[in-house]
Amino acid sequence: MESNLFILQSETPVVDLGGGLSRQIFGYNENIMMVKVIFTKGAIGVMHTHPHSQTTFCASGTFDFTIGEETKTIKEGDATYVPQGMLHGVVCLEEGVLIDTFNPAREDFL
Repeated sequence: MESNLFILQSETPVVDLGGGLSRQIFGYNENIMMVKVIFTKGAIGVMHTHPHSQTTFCASGTFDFTIGEETKTIKEGDATYVPQGMLHGVVCLEEGVLIDTFNPAREDFL
């Protein structure tokens, strides 16, 4: 399991997840994966957990991001870290893009 060495946005499929969310999968192998998640205003990334460590970079927009019991508003240039198994979710306040990185890769996304 391994992506191409170069992943061009224009050649990478956009998967409509419904509810104002879509996703593009960028570089990955069994140990790491980068995912672009595109949100319309009001879209919700429902609260969930997974066995992967996750970092998220806010490339654009504004989001209420909840990790565990804490919610903070993040905007362009901000980032989060979600430890393995921790409950988290997001509400999009202003249309935007989040870049998620997972360890290990999210095989369920492939």
